Amino acid sequence: MPQIRPITDLRNTTEISELCHRSQEPIFITKNGYEDMVVMSNEIYEREMAAADIFRKLLISQRQIDDNEGIDGESILEKMREKYGYV
Repeated sequence: MPQIRPITDLRNTTEISELCHRSQEPIFITKNGYEDMVVMSNEIYEREMAAADIFRKLLISQRQIDDNEGIDGESILEKMREKYGYV
């Protein structure tokens, strides 16, 4: 379940840091009752950025396939065999 904390809780940085690492998910910070920021551990940030990068590459690949711009795996392997002599 997501953690939602008021912005005043940021005064206790140690507690917020421990919560970020313990919960292994982002903490949503509110200001005047409205969403304002998201705080997360570096580990979670890196994981989320890696996932976003994969999804971005998959989207690009799907668009290339849809536009008939992609190269199929067999064609790539054939080019490698010709160029490098791989079997």
